[in-house]
Amino acid sequence: MKLVLKFVNGIFITVIFLWTGVLMLYIFASIDLLSFKQADNVKKVGHSHKVDVSPASDEMRVESDKAEVTDTARYNKLLLHLVHNKPSVKWPVNAGYPLPGALLPYNRIVAFYGNLYSTRMGILGALPEAELLKQLAEEADKWRQADTCMPVIPALHYIAVTAQRNPGKDRKYRLHMPATEIDKVLLLAEKAHAIVFLDIQPGWSSLQEELPLLEKYLARPDVHLGIDPEYSMKNRQVPCTAIGTFDAEDINYAISWLAALVQQYNLPPKMLVVHRFTQGMVTNYSNIRIKPEVQFVMNMDGFGGVAKKLDTYRSWISGEPVQFTGFKLFYKNDVETGGHLMQPAEVLALFPKPVYIQYQ
Repeated sequence: MKLVLKFVNGIFITVIFLWTGVLMLYIFASIDLLSFKQADNVKKVGHSHKVDVSPASDEMRVESDKAEVTDTARYNKLLLHLVHNKPSVKWPVNAGYPLPGALLPYNRIVAFYGNLYSTRMGILGALPEAELLKQLAEEADKWRQADTCMPVIPALHYIAVTAQRNPGKDRKYRLHMPATEIDKVLLLAEKAHAIVFLDIQPGWSSLQEELPLLEKYLARPDVHLGIDPEYSMKNRQVPCTAIGTFDAEDINYAISWLAALVQQYNLPPKMLVVHRFTQGMVTNYSNIRIKPEVQFVMNMDGFGGVAKKLDTYRSWISGEPVQFTGFKLFYKNDVETGGHLMQPAEVLALFPKPVYIQYQ
């Protein structure tokens, strides 16, 4: 009897040791796998990602996963439409077919620009909510009627990092908007059935420093990026006392960072809007490298009379092609400087036709 008990106890102890060993192997394997994934994320964008994507973002991602394959025939047709069916040496730009879920050139974006703290930085922030939503819908409808070949998507283009005349504690001459303000814009966009652009005016800071701070929002499929070289003060002058600049190297960093984000979170392509109204605001434009995960828009950002705006567009937007073009309309400044608020038909006469329209 004693021999039987010893035999049973021996088997029991052996099973326990074996089970413990299997469990420890599983735990170590899981840790190694997580470490590998984190290291891969670091290689993609230069730092490890720790993003808490909101439930709304998860829901939108499910929709984007169902995107149809790229409609190449429609893509080719729309590229010709943008150049009035008269392609030139420079236009349309052959950047390859977009990835599924891309918004351009299948749609035109009509955006309201500004900051909720200021009534002077743009129409976004200048009007009460109900009036803002009504006016955005009306402007979008004008563009639908003016160009029936292209659906219109409304957008809110929010300045999330604003250049400042005062240096601040870290002497970077820029101010980060609080999360509560960005959340307000996201909620407003939801009411408007709109997408969102978060804009960076870096001051003395850099895109390398600023982009990771907005990652939580840019990880959403409905949020895109704008960067403003006017307020990139590499000359170490105070913002608004001189015009700043981005080099192609800066823009390529933003493109690569966004592309890595798209890959990591399985997102549809991001749009990147770069503002421009002088040659010096963007240097070495021909070195800008487009990636399939990012759709690039060079946005004509100057105000004034119609002739001045058209000349700026022809010189630094149409004249130095990258991928797609945009055009800004100023409700006040265009009129106050001797011009008028250009109507859709006037803007659509441009070569190429802009796919991104911004109202300030």
